[in-house]
Amino acid sequence: MAMSYLHETMTLEQARTFQDEVINIAGQIPSGMVTTYGLIATLAGWPSHARMVGRVLRYTSGAERLPCHRVVNRDGRTAPGWSSHRSLLEKEGVTFKANGHVDMARHLWNPLD
Repeated sequence: MAMSYLHETMTLEQARTFQDEVINIAGQIPSGMVTTYGLIATLAGWPSHARMVGRVLRYTSGAERLPCHRVVNRDGRTAPGWSSHRSLLEKEGVTFKANGHVDMARHLWNPLD
């Protein structure tokens, strides 16, 4: 499994563990809820690696079977260039504010709370 997209400060073992943790956490996000790239990175033990979460979800084989649509940025913005992102969330009952961002006060899944 090539992991060239992971951060250069990680050892191969750390990268594998990070990847496994990201996949595990993303798979736990309940329907109708969202979480953020940054929160997943924090839960995986690498709080400053939010961008790496996006790369894991994009490039890891099998990630397409995960509810990746339940991951948004910290402001509740959906992924640019993913036209069905919002509609997938709306089908699960996720609501959006007037600015087009997910209502994070209502729908943020944080297992640390």
